[in-house]
Amino acid sequence: MQAAGQSTCCTTWSGAAQRSATMGGVYSSEKMADVFAYESSELDWCEDNYRYSEHVVEYFNTVSSFFFFIIAPIMIYLLHPYAKERSLAIHMVWIMMIFVGLFSAYFHMTLSFVGQMLDELSILWVLAVGYATWFPRKLFPSFIKDRSTFSRLVLLITVITSVSSFVKPTANAYALNCFGLHLLYTLAVEMRRCTDQKALRLAKLSVALWVLAISCWISDRLCCSFWQRLNFCYLHGIWHILIVMAVAYGSTLIAYLDASNEIPYSLPGLEYWPCDKWAVGFPHIVLSSSPKTQKRC
Repeated sequence: MQAAGQSTCCTTWSGAAQRSATMGGVYSSEKMADVFAYESSELDWCEDNYRYSEHVVEYFNTVSSFFFFIIAPIMIYLLHPYAKERSLAIHMVWIMMIFVGLFSAYFHMTLSFVGQMLDELSILWVLAVGYATWFPRKLFPSFIKDRSTFSRLVLLITVITSVSSFVKPTANAYALNCFGLHLLYTLAVEMRRCTDQKALRLAKLSVALWVLAISCWISDRLCCSFWQRLNFCYLHGIWHILIVMAVAYGSTLIAYLDASNEIPYSLPGLEYWPCDKWAVGFPHIVLSSSPKTQKRC
């Protein structure tokens, strides 16, 4: 009798454990499915959802993200002579910008939580790569002696921030702001010493594009009802176009300052493609002297 009771008890316990495990597995699967689900993100921009396609939540915001795919290869091509002389790792900035466009398109197509995280984290990593590549050596903390050590420190901070973002998603916004504001401060400090009129004009254009882009972003978030009355809910999509242009202008300016400090023998200058005469198009760096690979006395 006792053995039978023990057997029944064990059978009951085993069944309960199996049900618990099964329920836990289903719960975990549901949780995983939830973060990939359409509109699982708390963010929802002003554009009407599913207006043009039943499979795309924000159509114009999704399509405008593909400007990253157009501009990134152009900038890689235009900056190649500078990157070849300085470091091919510089191309990583615009390669990462392609991922920003990809994840932005996915996010606005689904408005999923995973899409939001990928979109925000890709921006964080672009800033981190730019930070590690272009931050002036003379402004390194006193305990850092070379760029490789500084890059490892930036990598460590970025990895910690990325992991923290999944635990507390709001941490990512703070990290983006800290990186971005400090880069702007550093650029302002560097521009105080600059007397090149082309560089100063490029700085003004970069700031103007950035202000326009931020204005569109803020207006889309705070004044949505106004734009809905005008039936013009596309400011976030315009933000995508303006911000990628602002990055093209701003990163070229930073690269020019970097070239002036790191490879001054190459006599770097600024030009515009396709029309340098009227300074219209995409800015890029031209090197006037012989490359470092050529023998010099």
